[in-house]
Amino acid sequence: MNHFEIMLMIVQFAALILVSPLIAGIIGKIKALMQHKVGASVLQPYRDLRKLMRKESVVSENASFLFRLVPYISMTAMLLLAAMTPFIYTGVIAPYADVIAMVYIFTMFRFAMVLGGLEGGSAFGGMGSSREVMMSVLIEPSLLISIMTLSAMTGVGFDITDISHSINSAGATAISPALLLAGAAFVITMVAENTRVPFDNPDTHLELTMVHEGMLLEYSGKGLAMMEMASMLRLTIFMALLGTMFFPWGTAMTMSFTDLALSVFVMAVKLLVIAFGIALLESTVAKMRVFKMPNMLTASFALSLMAMISLYVL
Repeated sequence: MNHFEIMLMIVQFAALILVSPLIAGIIGKIKALMQHKVGASVLQPYRDLRKLMRKESVVSENASFLFRLVPYISMTAMLLLAAMTPFIYTGVIAPYADVIAMVYIFTMFRFAMVLGGLEGGSAFGGMGSSREVMMSVLIEPSLLISIMTLSAMTGVGFDITDISHSINSAGATAISPALLLAGAAFVITMVAENTRVPFDNPDTHLELTMVHEGMLLEYSGKGLAMMEMASMLRLTIFMALLGTMFFPWGTAMTMSFTDLALSVFVMAVKLLVIAFGIALLESTVAKMRVFKMPNMLTASFALSLMAMISLYVL
């Protein structure tokens, strides 16, 4: 590995982190325009994070040291995933970008968030944590099977870089029922994992319906900034995985200037299309009842299972 490739992977890692608040701002702006509103600037998430970083954190007297530790665990988990995620180049910083390790790190992030909601000592934090655990029972198997379908389809093992490179190299011949079913399951999982509509509404603090926001109610200042940044980064990582693993065409496989420039343009288009899809979904679909969430998550699990089965049947 030469110095230019190392520098390129570090730039890719930093770009994935820096663009995360922008993605959140773009989604919010598109939703506002769909509702015939002006909406906040796409740069508003950066301003919100800067404002929170300047504020003092207020911690409940009932909270232990784990309450202060959770934001660092959450942010560290997302930084590890950002290092494992191909973005504009199939190479990644992490030497062992394993799909199973990725799912476990997502689980560690969720466990930290649930623990933080419980540590605050708030009834609403406990409610949000219990709902997050309920959803995770079906999110994690669907996520794991949908990604492992790609591993079985390419036959290159569990390395994320090899999977992305193999599907990209195959071109249009890689399009199959297994890929489409796994992609559909991953999209549902992406929406559920990031607690977007119809599973949750990130723009409201209605106590009886919130999931993600309930776990953040007791946080403030720098702790809340890290939790919010980690959540934005998680959504961007899912969008990048969708664009570089399930539909990787256009991602640079070499370090030539032409391939990299084309990859930057293609990835920008992919992110904008996915952001538009999320905004459209949240503007046209109502949030579902809590006890109907397992039905949608079961559908995602069924799609991922059908994708795996179709590899050996079709």
